[in-house]
Formats: sequence, C-alpha cells, structure tokens
Amino acid sequence: MNVLTIRRPDDWHLHLRDGAALASVVKFTAERFGRAIVMPNLKPPVATTAAATAYQQRVLAALPKASTFVPLMTLYLTDSTVPEEIDRAVAARCVHGVKLYPAGATTHSDAGVTDIRKTYAVLERMQERGMPLLVHGEAARPDVDVFDRESVFIDETLAPLIERFPRLKVVFEHITTARAVEFVTAARARVAATITPQHLLHNRNAIFAGGIRPHYYCLPILKRERDRIALVQAAVSGNPRFFLGTDSAPHERSTKETSCGCAGMFTAHAAIELYAEVFEESGRLDRLEAFASHFGADFYGLPRHDEHITLEREPWVVPERYPFGGGTVVPYRAGETIAWRLAPAERA
Repeated sequence: MNVLTIRRPDDWHLHLRDGAALASVVKFTAERFGRAIVMPNLKPPVATTAAATAYQQRVLAALPKASTFVPLMTLYLTDSTVPEEIDRAVAARCVHGVKLYPAGATTHSDAGVTDIRKTYAVLERMQERGMPLLVHGEAARPDVDVFDRESVFIDETLAPLIERFPRLKVVFEHITTARAVEFVTAARARVAATITPQHLLHNRNAIFAGGIRPHYYCLPILKRERDRIALVQAAVSGNPRFFLGTDSAPHERSTKETSCGCAGMFTAHAAIELYAEVFEESGRLDRLEAFASHFGADFYGLPRHDEHITLEREPWVVPERYPFGGGTVVPYRAGETIAWRLAPAERA
C-alpha cells in the first residue's frame, strides 16, 4: 500500500504552550488533526473556566488562516478546585476534561493534587455532569522507582478511584506498561487510555543509545521492551478503549540539552505519520483509522469528522530543528527518515 486515506484524526493529548511558542507549533497539529485535547499545565496553570476560554482564544488566533482545527480545552485540577467550577466548565462548552497531575509528577505539575481525597467533591460533580477526568498516572513519591511509578499509581490511586466513582469517565493518558494495558482492558465501562508514538516505537534503551539522549526523555519515561510490545498490541487490536494521544510536548532546545533537562518529546510535526509506521510494521494499517479517528471521538461523545487526510509512502528527512518562539525545538527523529508523508490537502 503506497497511499492511505483515512477520516481526519484527532489528538486526544497535546501540549501547545503559549505565546510565541504556541504560534510556532500549533500549525503542525492543525495540518493533521481536526481537534485536540489541549493540556492546561501552563504557568500559571489553566485552573478556571475563564482561563480556559481565554487560552482557547489564543490558540484560535495562532492558527493558520482558513484552518478548521478546534482546540478542546481542559482544566488543571488542584487541591482547591471547587465543584462549581465544573458547572461553569460544562456551561462554557469549550472545556472537555479535567486534568489530574499528581503534584511533582511531571513538567509544570507543582500546582497539582497532593491528596486525591481533597478532590472527591469535584470528582463527584464531574461524575454527575459527564465531565471526563484525564489522568497523568504516576505516583510521584520519591521512594517509588521511576520505572514503577505507573504500576504503583494504578494500585494506590486509580483502581480505588474508578471503584469509588463508578460513572466517572476516565482517560488514563499516555500509558506505558503492560500492566496499564491489562488494567484498562479489564476495567469497568467508561475507562479508556491514550498511547503516544514514542512509547510504541521505543523502549528505554533509546535514552542511553551511545550516551545520554535528552530528546528521548519524557514522562512517563520509556519502559521495557515487553511493555512496548504490549502497547503496540493494544493500539492495533481494534479495542475502542485505546486511542491516539501524542503527548507532543515541545521544549526549547537549551532546556533539554542541559544538566537538568525538561521531560517531553515534540512529535506534532509528524504525528500521524509515526503512528502509520507502527501500524504498518504490525501489518494492521487497516486499523489505523479506527485508532486515530473513531475511538477517541466516540469516547468523548463528539462526532467523527467528515473530512479525510491522505498519507503517501514517500520517505522524508526530518529537519534538525524548527523555530520555537525565540529559540528552536529539536523534533523527534531529527535528521532521520520517516516512511510516510502527509499529502497536501488538495490531494487528500
């Protein structure tokens, strides 16, 4: 197969940053995707409906002319979030989820939740109003091994949470382990997960190939090969609980290539093309459309797109860097070849 046409996909987990950085990267997502769930971990965090509405307007203003891309906003859950904020978010219609960051778990998570019990009243209101909870699933305690943080979070937080709130919609974002695949597969209804391209394409050896590779450092961190295999099997399985979420997270080059680098990988420049590589390698290109374009929209209760995109088998070399605000961002697979290319809109 040299040409693949699919319904326009959506990205159900995306970091766009703000200001000049936002203007530099949003075009890549808008070319490929119809919608994206936009993460709220700015500084300060997007913790209110008013802030989310204002951020959405900034994203829309940064889009290329004539773009039909729709940013779907989220709220940043804190210890002090009140149930009434959920009511305001539902009324505003631009907020499509509330993000749980355990405090200290990842980039800009310092304002996150310190004790899940402090959020119970908010979670109850979310359950009542049908607002999804989007979970960064890692236990952030210093005594937990970095490669075990996801499994510990499942045991200590996520499993009890979905039992306590049986009607709450939960997206276990960027899962990274076979344990997470097993958990989501067996979970009650209204539990789903997103999977990133980097966790499908690499195991943790990539971080150390020939030395420390800071542009392969993300959180949750890349895991073992058996975990990667389990993720690929879940992605290509046709199980609607698993769908596309890139977690594309751009950082200025100097903040990655430093003594204490930021976590995050920028993949938006070639996101759907990367997933195509995974599905082709598994012999399941026929299932890419459902994973990328159907299952996430169905879970969030949104219509599937009528538009289509076309991917062509045309190898291309990823640039070494892209402009990013006043600096540069090093993209995933910089200087390397990607097998698929997004066709211009007029050929889609």
